[in-house]
Amino acid sequence: MKKLRFTFLGLVLAAAASFALSCGLSSVPSSFRSSKGQLLSITLTPVTADAQDYPNGQVQFIATGHYKTAPHTVSPLSAGWGTCYQDAPTTEVSVTPTGLAECESGAVGTYTIWANDFPFPGIACNAVTACGGGCMVVGTAQLTCP
Repeated sequence: MKKLRFTFLGLVLAAAASFALSCGLSSVPSSFRSSKGQLLSITLTPVTADAQDYPNGQVQFIATGHYKTAPHTVSPLSAGWGTCYQDAPTTEVSVTPTGLAECESGAVGTYTIWANDFPFPGIACNAVTACGGGCMVVGTAQLTCP
C-alpha cells in the first residue's frame, strides 16, 4: 500500500510539472526575468482604424506593454505581430514586425490585428495559437479594409 501511495504521488507530480512546462510557466528563474518584470497585458493604439483614412492605406499600430512592477508601461513594446479574420489567420492584411498594417488588394471587412509577447522573456511556449494566444499575453485592435 505504501508503494502504491508513492507511485501515485510521483504520477501527480509528473503531471503537474508537465502541465506547467507545456506553457512555459514553470517557476521562472531570475535569470529569465526581464528588468521590466512580468508582462500583464498589451494594448494597441489605435484600437480601431479604417485603412482608407490613412496615407496609402497603411496604419501604424503601437503596442504598449503593461507590467506588474516599474516601469509599469513600455511603449512601443517589441512584440510579435499578426492578423486574423473571424478567428482564423489571414494573408488579406499584412503587418510588419513593427506594427505597420496594410490591406492587401481585394481585402474587404474588419480584421483583427494582434501583438503578443511572453509574460516572462526566455520562457518557451508550446501552445501558441494561430491568432497569437496560448501562453502569450495578447493585445488586439481592429482594422477595416475598404
